[in-house]
Amino acid sequence: MPKSHKIMYAIYIVIWLLLAINPKYRQDWLLENVLIFIFFPIIIWMDMKYCFSFITIIMLFIFTTLHTIGAHYTYAETPFFKPVMEFFSFDRNNYDRVVHFLFGLLLFRPILEIITFYTQKSRVTVIFTLSAIISIATLYELLEWAAAVIFHPDLGMAFLGTQGDVWDAHKDTLAATIGGVINLFFYLKVDKCEEKV
Repeated sequence: MPKSHKIMYAIYIVIWLLLAINPKYRQDWLLENVLIFIFFPIIIWMDMKYCFSFITIIMLFIFTTLHTIGAHYTYAETPFFKPVMEFFSFDRNNYDRVVHFLFGLLLFRPILEIITFYTQKSRVTVIFTLSAIISIATLYELLEWAAAVIFHPDLGMAFLGTQGDVWDAHKDTLAATIGGVINLFFYLKVDKCEEKV
């Protein structure tokens, strides 16, 4: 594993430790961090196996850092997003929606790199990557709901961050889909499908 990757992992661990101090709701923070506890070691293992590019590590770093910030404050109460909310006269704090959008935008490349490890890049692999993004985003919404119901029903609204929007899960999935679709403009090149990303 390149030294630059190890440095990025170390920086993220420092950020995570700082944001683990006095989170807004400790039980909600624990629920949100189940993903980090599970996937951080898996990402390191995948990096060693698939030799992620540095730009992929940066994308993973940005996404996980934003998730860690959301876990610290809860997505619905992330304070630095309130000025954006007031400027655009939003009825809700849309930090969670932005992070779902960035899931589709930023995690497209890591998934594509894993797929192209086994096969050549083509239009099919790019479309398959988009399908994976949409599927993962949808599955996450289902798992998020199940986790809230099973582990802490009383924290359901804080954890789910619906903020009174009955269509929250649908909009989150749409946001991730839009982020994924944007990638098609970068990766779906008819004349350069054979190039490795």
